[in-house]
Amino acid sequence: MKHILEKLEAKRQEARLGGGAVRIEAQHARGKLTARERIDVLLDQGSFEEYDMFVEHRSTDFGMAEQKFAGDGVVTGSGTINGRLVFVFSQDFTVFGGSLSETHAQKICKVMDMAMKVGAPVIGLNDSGGARIQEGVAALGGYADVFQKNVLASGVVPQISMIMGPCAGGAVYSPAMTDFIFMVRDTSYMFVTGPDVVKTVTNEIVTQEELGGASTHTTKSSVADKAFDNDVEALVQLRRFFDFLPLNNREKPPVRPSFDNALRIEKSLDNIIPSNPNKPYDMHEVIEKIVDEGDFFELQPKHAGNILIGLARIDGETVGIVANQPMVLAGCLDIDSSKKAARFVRFCDCFNIPIITLVDVPGFLPGTAQEYGGIIKHGAKLLFAYGEATVPKITVITRKAYGGAYDVMASKHLRGDLNYAWPTAEIAVMGAKGAVEILYRKDKDDPAKIAEHTKNYEDLFANPFVAAQRGFIDEVIMPHSTRKRIAMGLKKLANKQLENPWKKHDNIPL
Repeated sequence: MKHILEKLEAKRQEARLGGGAVRIEAQHARGKLTARERIDVLLDQGSFEEYDMFVEHRSTDFGMAEQKFAGDGVVTGSGTINGRLVFVFSQDFTVFGGSLSETHAQKICKVMDMAMKVGAPVIGLNDSGGARIQEGVAALGGYADVFQKNVLASGVVPQISMIMGPCAGGAVYSPAMTDFIFMVRDTSYMFVTGPDVVKTVTNEIVTQEELGGASTHTTKSSVADKAFDNDVEALVQLRRFFDFLPLNNREKPPVRPSFDNALRIEKSLDNIIPSNPNKPYDMHEVIEKIVDEGDFFELQPKHAGNILIGLARIDGETVGIVANQPMVLAGCLDIDSSKKAARFVRFCDCFNIPIITLVDVPGFLPGTAQEYGGIIKHGAKLLFAYGEATVPKITVITRKAYGGAYDVMASKHLRGDLNYAWPTAEIAVMGAKGAVEILYRKDKDDPAKIAEHTKNYEDLFANPFVAAQRGFIDEVIMPHSTRKRIAMGLKKLANKQLENPWKKHDNIPL
């Protein structure tokens, strides 16, 4: 028996070494942790239970029969984050560059199947050169198997991808189908075709970082939701992010104790709206003064800055925040902001996360670039997402809510549960200047009359009361009571039940 146990431990030790000490040192030299070190940082100490440690590939072509490593380039298993179950796979770049083989894919599919059975999230730590060339179509089939699992798990359990190294070719599409993608600056990148292929086909000369680095994907493409400076920071922040999420679509998000009084009055909010309606203010400040302890986990902070999205807590309960940002494009909705917010709203609805919407929107951004780019269809995505959502929806209009953008931003007409407005709210088809130019064209050359018409229009519509008279606004509230009102609203809506008509699935305007 002792001999068998010694042999078992020796095999385990060999598996833990992955591609060997030399390759581990090379990984560290690049500023990267190994696959197992990453799991150690991510999960609670001692909680990780590994599966398939001794699995090896079955390929015999190109001399592969003589090159076998226990685990075949991916570490899979389950553990806990702050005591809550999660399934993890961590690709090992020290083994065949983390490339995906048939058995490598089978290991990933196994943990995804387990996660679906028991209702727990899946986190993928990606560090892979793509499909293993030596296995050809078998590796491609493995990728397709993983893709299918991503599709089936979507909306059932949260799926999170952390890109911690290369992610090229077919490898990018599994993360793309997960709920969130995070990256590490300077050491991770994602692209369908690498710089060499780009140069051959299009004659463009571009670096890996320019083509698919963290900066590119968090600012230009919006493929990634956030980037971090190194592996350790990324994994620690991932632990923080995980704490906001429910385990699956049948559970509510966790409630965390807070020292912040839910009924707290925030007097400073009474003075945050500038007296000049054309002067911006920072919506971040409003959010941080409303949520528990100012803790707001913002997503896609460097992309489409005219809208803010992220997770926070109010009275210990996870909420999704969507807010127009007057500091960028005056808070207008455009193509990028509509797509950014729509996907986030749909995620919140999938996983029972109430949505808080803070509105200061002068309309949709005009121009040929927006129209040619399909703002009609992309704007409809956000409209569709809000209209489809059945989770509690609380909306606060802080200042402008003009035109179709008023409707889109979780209005009462899209089944908003509680719709509040500050006294500074202006709910109208458009601003006074534009409206007067249309209504009183004949007086355009008479400044005195135009000024009088503008004042009359502002007196009539530059306030929340017309909407309140029609029941489109439930209450005009003082800004300082916003947190209290939202907290009380969430309590009222805790047992909300609303179902959409039966359908196989909807057909959102993609």
